[in-house]
Amino acid sequence: MEAHLDRKSCIHSYSTEVRMMKTRTALSVRGARVSIPPFLFEAILYAPIDETNSTAKIGNGIIFFTLYKKEEAMWDSLTIENDNKEKLQYLRENAVLKAHEKAKEETEAKKVTKQEHKKYALEATMKLEEAERKRIEDLKEKERQKVTKELELWKKQQEDAEKQKRVQKARELLQEVEQLKERKKEKMNKTRTLNEGTSETRLKPTKGHGSYNMFSENLKEEQLPAPRSAATIKIDFTSRVFPTALRESRVAEEEEWLRKQAEARRVISADLSDLEDLEEEERNPDWLKDKGNKMFATGNYLAAVNAYNLAVRLNNKLPLLYLNRAACHLKLRNLHKAIEDSSKALELLTPPVPDNENARVKAYVRRGTAFCQLELYTEGLQDYEAALKIDPKNRTIEKDAEKIRQLIQGTPPDS
Repeated sequence: MEAHLDRKSCIHSYSTEVRMMKTRTALSVRGARVSIPPFLFEAILYAPIDETNSTAKIGNGIIFFTLYKKEEAMWDSLTIENDNKEKLQYLRENAVLKAHEKAKEETEAKKVTKQEHKKYALEATMKLEEAERKRIEDLKEKERQKVTKELELWKKQQEDAEKQKRVQKARELLQEVEQLKERKKEKMNKTRTLNEGTSETRLKPTKGHGSYNMFSENLKEEQLPAPRSAATIKIDFTSRVFPTALRESRVAEEEEWLRKQAEARRVISADLSDLEDLEEEERNPDWLKDKGNKMFATGNYLAAVNAYNLAVRLNNKLPLLYLNRAACHLKLRNLHKAIEDSSKALELLTPPVPDNENARVKAYVRRGTAFCQLELYTEGLQDYEAALKIDPKNRTIEKDAEKIRQLIQGTPPDS
């Protein structure tokens, strides 16, 4: 064991040889402690040291102590010698107490540091998530603007194409008018020339009272005929032949149905103040119905509903508009709206005649389907049975009605 006293730097170095085994070292303000089971080395220092900067290192079987004095002063010795046991006990307990307090402070400091690190990591994560969310929102906004521009460009192209079509039609009509004018002008010139020749021939003098003119007979033949007298032509239309037999004839109902359809096609809603910016064809319910049918065929059910909505605003008396819109609502799972539109279509499909049988069958089936999807099987079965009364040979409707009966009875439907 060696002890060195460095007076100049006021640093004490202490070393001892140890065996390489489990070793515990501890430095306090007034002591150095090394535990080497079953041995224990303890030194009560002469004066306080700076325990923060002081170190104890183990290497090659030797422990190196590097101790820094708290105050610059000359020590008589490295440790306290020949002191009473009570003072040594007091110094030991005081060193242990301070070591415990220091350990507690270090633990609290580590805990605070760990919390600060966690807080910093959480704030950093939140900032990253916010940046990612903003990036996604920006991408969505850019994509929305891109789609909007593409839609506006497509709409402009459609408007330009429609404008070109109208201009082309106007040019063709103008050409036809010009051609008609040219033909009329040629005909008038030809007639005028023929009349002038006839007049000159009539005014040509003869050589005597009873003289014979060799062209007299030809002139009579070349004279224009007299205009035709005005008259009235009576036209009789063939009466409509209905497919039912005379004993089962429902002529009155079919005539009423045709009259209602004709009146419905003439009805246009009076309040069109907010539709002034629409094109001419966009104010035609039939054109909108065809457009909605095309959208439905491509699977664009929302666009089809919009087309039917505008057509209903223009004319709310056409049952096919409600019937087709009910099909769209079924696809979109708007079941209550599908029931409302089917009911409105059935209300307009009166009186019941062979001409509207197909439409009434579709209306009953669509309303029955909506009821069944709402698990109102009794009401759905009633509509399917009503459709079967109109079209009793429809096997598909008959099979679906049987499945609904089995669901009502609680038996599994046949596959």
